[in-house]
Amino acid sequence: MPRYLHTMIRVTDPEATVRFFELIGLKETRRISNEKGRFTLIFLAPEGQEDAEVELTYNWPAEDGSSESYAGGRNFGHLAYRVEDIYATCQRLMDAGVTINRPPRDGHMAFVRTPDGISVELLQDGMLEPAEPWASLPNVGSW
Repeated sequence: MPRYLHTMIRVTDPEATVRFFELIGLKETRRISNEKGRFTLIFLAPEGQEDAEVELTYNWPAEDGSSESYAGGRNFGHLAYRVEDIYATCQRLMDAGVTINRPPRDGHMAFVRTPDGISVELLQDGMLEPAEPWASLPNVGSW
């Protein structure tokens, strides 16, 4: 029987992406750097769910200083996380400068993007009553 291990996304700024996922409530579980392969792997997971990891893969710049770019995080789809309080989570993200692309108007679902454009769906466990300012905020861009 297959067993879920992790989801991998490539990132261009690992520390900014770690900070982003920490705002959602994930914690770094381990970090592996490979000098020969010139990459770093950073694993994060929600506390108590260490078997539900996201792996951030950072490919170091080439010897000449050039680096790879990753266009269109949207073609990946999205990661989804259940959160305890979607309004508090979105407020924490907004306070840190993150755009809420699809606000939690319904008290249940929101979409945001990582610094590399990967879409992240936030789902409330159950539903909260619609509340301002979320109920009247329009969508921002694509999600």
